Amino acid sequence: MDLNGASILLCATGGVAIYKAVGLASRLAQRGAMVDVVMTRAAKRFVTPLMFSAVTLRDVYCNPWREGGRGPEHIALAERPDLAVVAPATANTLAKIAHGIADNLLTSVLLATRKPVLLAPAMNAGMWEAPATRENMETLAGRGYRIVGPDSGRLACGHVGWGRMAEPDAILAAIEQCLGEARAGAPENRV
Repeated sequence: MDLNGASILLCATGGVAIYKAVGLASRLAQRGAMVDVVMTRAAKRFVTPLMFSAVTLRDVYCNPWREGGRGPEHIALAERPDLAVVAPATANTLAKIAHGIADNLLTSVLLATRKPVLLAPAMNAGMWEAPATRENMETLAGRGYRIVGPDSGRLACGHVGWGRMAEPDAILAAIEQCLGEARAGAPENRV
């Protein structure tokens, strides 16, 4: 699928799998997509905004207010993309999205958007299998959020199990599918 001109908002949270998100951002930009990145404070502990800016050649957003105080950044970011992708989607961020907690720029954008949202969960197997996480995922799926992964494999904690973020190829395929459905006139996948 041609991604030339597609507007993608990549929402990066604080997890070890963020290195895959940098690769995904690079591949999307190489395929012609305009990739804006929103990072949580925790995400900036793993990689710097400069890393994403270098591969997308675009600004990275971390502050909920526009430079110069021109108003809330989250509304502009919520309206601009064709698709929002949360990768990695940590258990903490998934819980916030499921419960409408908008305490940072990323969760504020996702609460305000009416665009399709694709989630790529990444966490420890115990966290993935926890009843609270399962309920949050059911809630989000029921609201029309699209989900890719997680996969089973070696996790950052050294254990092997479910919770590993999907590989960039699988996320890219899911992005193409979501954009294809949107371009074909499929109804918004959000309530």
